[in-house]
Amino acid sequence: VQLQASGGGLVQAGGSLTLSCAASRNSFSINTMGWYRQAPGKQRELVAGITRGGVTTYADSVKERFSISRDNAGDTVLLQMDSLKPEDTAVYYCNTQATRYGTSYVYSFWGQGTQVTVSS
Repeated sequence: VQLQASGGGLVQAGGSLTLSCAASRNSFSINTMGWYRQAPGKQRELVAGITRGGVTTYADSVKERFSISRDNAGDTVLLQMDSLKPEDTAVYYCNTQATRYGTSYVYSFWGQGTQVTVSS
């Protein structure tokens, strides 16, 4: 599975950005898709995730501000980020848990990071 992420950039505090991640599934079934972020000197953390059935999960720090969604085909995930804060500054990574067709093995794939910078 290849993941192509886009949408990062520089925004002022209080502004909005939308991140997009498209998966090329090849011989895999895409299960959960999500976004992680890693700020300098910190560990990578889950921001938001969405299952194939549409069940979502969010980090407490982004609840009520971020929204994750997925297209009907299940291959593209969007992260709408509103009311951005300087502490949201990080490299954001797209992730998917995918199962190879004909097996029950679950693999984890990562996209290239996209920088989000929120100025105060």
